[in-house]
Amino acid sequence: MSQTDQTSPAPMLRRELHFGDRVLPCYADRPADLGALVRATFFRMAEAEAVIDGDRRMTYAGLEAASDRVAGALAAAGVAQGDRVGLLLGNRAEIVTAWLACIRLGAIAVPLNTREQKPELTYVLGNCGAKAVIFEDELADRLPDAADVPTLALRIAVGDGDGPAPAGALPWSEIEAGQPFGGWASVAEDDTAVILYTSGTTGKPKGAELSHINIVHSCEHYVDHMALTMDGRERSVLAVPATHVTGLVAVVALMIRVGGATVMMRAFKAPAFLKLAEAERMTYGIMVPAMYNLCLLQPDFAGYDLAAWRIGGYGGAPMPMATINRLAELLPGLILVNAYGATETTSPSTIMPLGEGATRGDTVGRPVRCAEIRIMDEAGREVGPGEAGELWIRGPMVVKGYWARPDANAENFVSGFWRSGDIGSMDEAGYVKVFDRRKDMINRGGYKIFSAEVESELSFHPWVSESAIVSRPCPVLGERTHCFVMLKGEGLEKTEDEVAATLKSFLATRLSDYKVPDYFTFGADPLPRNANGKLLKRDLRDRALAEAAA
Repeated sequence: MSQTDQTSPAPMLRRELHFGDRVLPCYADRPADLGALVRATFFRMAEAEAVIDGDRRMTYAGLEAASDRVAGALAAAGVAQGDRVGLLLGNRAEIVTAWLACIRLGAIAVPLNTREQKPELTYVLGNCGAKAVIFEDELADRLPDAADVPTLALRIAVGDGDGPAPAGALPWSEIEAGQPFGGWASVAEDDTAVILYTSGTTGKPKGAELSHINIVHSCEHYVDHMALTMDGRERSVLAVPATHVTGLVAVVALMIRVGGATVMMRAFKAPAFLKLAEAERMTYGIMVPAMYNLCLLQPDFAGYDLAAWRIGGYGGAPMPMATINRLAELLPGLILVNAYGATETTSPSTIMPLGEGATRGDTVGRPVRCAEIRIMDEAGREVGPGEAGELWIRGPMVVKGYWARPDANAENFVSGFWRSGDIGSMDEAGYVKVFDRRKDMINRGGYKIFSAEVESELSFHPWVSESAIVSRPCPVLGERTHCFVMLKGEGLEKTEDEVAATLKSFLATRLSDYKVPDYFTFGADPLPRNANGKLLKRDLRDRALAEAAA
């Protein structure tokens, strides 16, 4: 089942052949590639603000000139079309300039998380055969040794001061002062533009190849389904890493597409975010639910003037209904929009229709206009409306595959569908529910428990700031449930036995008895998350195992 009629009037679609054998519905009227997308905005919005990074404010004319000079310097240093360029940079203006320089050259950008350590960076840069890396100068010691990645011929250091570049690296100031490249590489839509490495929860990370057509269609989906303007009025605070698909596509690329401004935030802190959102009159933002919750925990939240904030996107985890209700009360002009996707779908594959978040909060919306989503059982058969199965996703935003990983491609892609690994359902109206990761679903004596359902109910209790349900081995039932809870308010003053009894009683009136957690661990600190804000359930499972052993 697919859905292609969320908004009106509907843009014209046509079926096209891409990636060898995929016939896909595509927007008929779209930028031909990322270069065309960028050039159109440079032409239309030259004097509009493009990037705001602290005291630095760049217009699109300034961004065009800066990225042209960087492209020229990279070309002079030997970077050519198709070469891979690592970007080990935080949320700063240089990552936008460097990425646009790669687009000019037809080089492939490889964004790298600044939390990664030397062995991880060595693997990724070696796997993609990177020709160059642009990095934060303070991270120089994490870069691979020359012998470990022999292709890595060029290292460029970006710093905040005037000190010398680390040994063996060129300073960014030299690159930034290069001679303009002047032109634009000729590329095909299906060519790879970006390689984003997945988190690698099992085995080594895989490099998803985001092509020009993937990123262009994701931008078009956001504009289409979120009713964004194209006249330079949109402004977004980049609160998630620019090296993640959400930050790179749903903020940086999208703001360029609409001629809006990206406001850089080096690291998310709720008070600083709220100040920036107010000062820069943010109109559109996208974050994980935990970030919204942290904002709501600020005692002076209601004192911020956030009237300009019109669209609040979220994804990566379910948004508790209690959070949705509280935001509706405090920010009545904000439309919350769930966007479900992944690196492999270039984000997003579903988007909640505007205004339906409060009534359809148990879903992730409907498939975006060019997406096809099927719910499949373990035997590869499509299930009926409302039945649970694995989400298979196809469309022009789905990547062509993983870099140099034919084994992973064969395992994860079937007839152009990406097998998401998520368990969910779709109703007759096309609304999609996501219950759990297939590996996170708990089987308690034959009864299936989806952690998101229990976590959502717990969010309504006034003592619970956040929670996470994981499995714990049981010799009788196979698995039992272990719940980790970050407490707040009165809950911090109670004994663990009192809190456990209260929460169990609370859930027993709202859920089937087998869904009530068997074990609890309480604390006052936030639950562990990666740099992208996603909960690290693997770490929590290890803690549950350790507690069971003790």
